[in-house]
Amino acid sequence: MSEQNQKKTYGFTTTILHNDRQKPIEHGSLHKPVHTSVAFGYTDARQLASVFQGKEPGFRYGRQGNPTIAALEDKVTRMEDGVATICFATGMGAIGAVFQALLKAGDHVVSSAFLFGNTNSLWQTAAGQGVDVAFVDATDVAKVEAALTPATRIVFVETIANPRTQVADLARIGALCKERGILFVVDNTMTTPYLFRPKSVGAGLVVNALTKSIGGHGIALGGSLTDTGVYDWSVYPNIAANYKRQPQPMWGMVQLRAKGLRDFGASLGPEAAHHIAVGAETLALRMERASSNALALARMLEADERVAAVHYPGLASHPQHALASSLFKAYGALFSFELKEGIDCFDYLNRLKLGIAASNLGDTRTLVIPVAHTIFFEMGAERRASMGIAESLIRVSVGIEDIDDLLADFGEALRDAPSTAAV
Repeated sequence: MSEQNQKKTYGFTTTILHNDRQKPIEHGSLHKPVHTSVAFGYTDARQLASVFQGKEPGFRYGRQGNPTIAALEDKVTRMEDGVATICFATGMGAIGAVFQALLKAGDHVVSSAFLFGNTNSLWQTAAGQGVDVAFVDATDVAKVEAALTPATRIVFVETIANPRTQVADLARIGALCKERGILFVVDNTMTTPYLFRPKSVGAGLVVNALTKSIGGHGIALGGSLTDTGVYDWSVYPNIAANYKRQPQPMWGMVQLRAKGLRDFGASLGPEAAHHIAVGAETLALRMERASSNALALARMLEADERVAAVHYPGLASHPQHALASSLFKAYGALFSFELKEGIDCFDYLNRLKLGIAASNLGDTRTLVIPVAHTIFFEMGAERRASMGIAESLIRVSVGIEDIDDLLADFGEALRDAPSTAAV
């Protein structure tokens, strides 16, 4: 592309489609090739040393990245309007890197109580290793503020909680963190950078589980951390002296890449990076279709007398509907619902023909799962109840199928419920 075109501002999808071509690609390829080498040779040993010391760009060893992964990192950075991204083997690898690289015993974290089950488990692990973790209702900034202590280093939230879809008070929490000099970390997986950019509410680090909607096809695991450029790393107390040799705005990412990726080795493979990069090209198209499908399906279920509750920010009945409407381009592709007493959730799921019983989300296909009995089973009934997760809760990750087919499938499964059900 010409120099003039490189400087022109394009829309979200155009930018992602043509991002690889902003840098030279071998043989005129339209995609960054899959580089499988784990070693990178230099004709000048001094240059190798310079790369290791961070004095010039280059690749050291496959565990810390390669050209295919770097191309994906650049894509995600563009998506989030950030300054740098590090990719990991999984979304949990990305969140784990925050804990491993940025926190020490005696530090304090304020986390939303409404979390993905594995993230909740990770913070429990952190608590067992000397990091104090306070779980709060992040839909209310006052509760976040009340939990802060002088040792608070990070406030962590999900944009839309998985699976009960509570929406954090993002803008007010971001303003609070800025005022106090606290790092605001936002998991953007449920909304994706197409529907929402956490940078707009002051997030310093953004988490994306690339496995989900960004990859979109359920064929590759991956995760990422993006530095948005809005956090002042000079006020973060846990940056090691040797990483302060780098430019101050990059201190956080340098330490995360060294301590979170290099030392713990949750490295994304080049083949997975390629799959995710290709999937990302259609993120906007898929999110528009899946979000539209989710809203129609949630409305149908809410209107059915056999359904006890539907949890989706796109519904006027949702407690944070107005907040979600002000923040997000659409309401996302995930919702959950509860059946009336007497209708067995397992039997209902087994009657679905299109909804697939599976634990992933953000796929092109619609996936369903009984939450309390699977992904949230380990935390126990008491903790589930505190998170508002009913024993009959069904999570639905809505795909891009034809909406009439989805409405018919979910509706017919309800009509086939036993007549003895208490509806």
